[in-house]
Amino acid sequence: MNLDSIHNVYFIGIGGIGMSAVARYFKSNGKNVAGYDKAPTIITKTLEDIGIAIHFEDSVGLIGSDFKDNQNALVIYTPAVPKNHSELNYFLDHNFKVLKRSEILGEITEKTFCLAVSGTHGKTTTSTILGHILEEAGVNATSFLGGISENYNSNLILGGNEVSVVEADEFDRSFLKLSPNIACITSMDADHLDIYGEHSKLEQSFRDFAVKVSDTLIVKKGLSISGLTYGIEEQADFDASSIKIEDGAYTFNVKTPTETIENVQINLPGKHNVLNAVAALAMANSYGVSLPVIAKALRSFKGIKRRFSYKIKTENLVLIDDYAHHPTEINAVISSVNEMYPSKKVLGVFQPHLYSRTKDFVDDFASALSKFDELILLDIYPARELPIEGVTSEWLLGKISAKKKQISTKENLVENILKSDAQIIVIIGAGDIGELVDNIKNKLTVEN
Repeated sequence: MNLDSIHNVYFIGIGGIGMSAVARYFKSNGKNVAGYDKAPTIITKTLEDIGIAIHFEDSVGLIGSDFKDNQNALVIYTPAVPKNHSELNYFLDHNFKVLKRSEILGEITEKTFCLAVSGTHGKTTTSTILGHILEEAGVNATSFLGGISENYNSNLILGGNEVSVVEADEFDRSFLKLSPNIACITSMDADHLDIYGEHSKLEQSFRDFAVKVSDTLIVKKGLSISGLTYGIEEQADFDASSIKIEDGAYTFNVKTPTETIENVQINLPGKHNVLNAVAALAMANSYGVSLPVIAKALRSFKGIKRRFSYKIKTENLVLIDDYAHHPTEINAVISSVNEMYPSKKVLGVFQPHLYSRTKDFVDDFASALSKFDELILLDIYPARELPIEGVTSEWLLGKISAKKKQISTKENLVENILKSDAQIIVIIGAGDIGELVDNIKNKLTVEN
């Protein structure tokens, strides 16, 4: 496909974190961009602020006339859109060029030198660190991110069209559309079993992805895929050691296949973020960025919104916001909290994401969430799914052993949080819970 010949690009589900990055990319490249999403959000507001027209009703009549010419319009949609969506079906029925987000990223990466980050956990942090390293190193790369970088206040680091950084998403086998030159696999834990059916098929999709990597594949030490390895004190090809916490930051040494650099620093909590930093270092170094340049960039990396983001940080009260939505991710957050605040009471507020994920991992969720001193559960956020009989937050709550636990509506959430005497409050989940955080912050600030 010749993207240069396309002038009008329409997005169905434009407010998604990955979709909005692609929308920004096309807008920045002079295209006429518009789209639909089901509700206004902070993300859609930022897109409207740069001149992208968005409407929030599924109505063919609201599609602008520029986007109804099937010879000069490209339509991009997210798989989260239901099959009966009237706008999507209009474009399909009238022979428009209609692509999933993964397919358009495939088109972009086919024409660039592509660095792709895959794995069931760590993709967003690793790819955002990598994008920042390349930007600081002067590499003219464009990075499509699955989170809002604190350094750039965006999910797009816009550079040239020669190098790209992308998250290689295993959902719906999307990453098999990409053309990666250098790639990383961070993890292959069971997830998306509504798509794959069983863990072995998910692992096979990662092996299929690995075959597509043309130059260098880097994998977490211990994964059953051949490539250069990275880890923490695991005798990996890229190996972190001598890890220390100094003033809230991690300092460590990294041995590569050819040299060693000491006193690398990352200002993120949790050893899992040391791993993410080493993965990004390995990819950047494999591309040709020197270790001193990488280390300097890591020191200036500020993090990602909703990835252990401090919303309040005082001596008496801490409010942390995190996107964690899988048991492994929740365990990583809790481990980081306990490491940073070992003697303080912790309240967890969790919104489960997807009925299928809750059903598939209910015991693992219960085990992870039981580690909080107190717990508040919201109802399950359905996203693309219909309810599954018997799969509810009440069912999950019954399996959790935390001494203080309750279900809350979104409307009563602030009131319930204020009743707690916990000094550390952790908001976690991948649904719309993130849109409640600023209000929670404001009410806690007034009360304290």
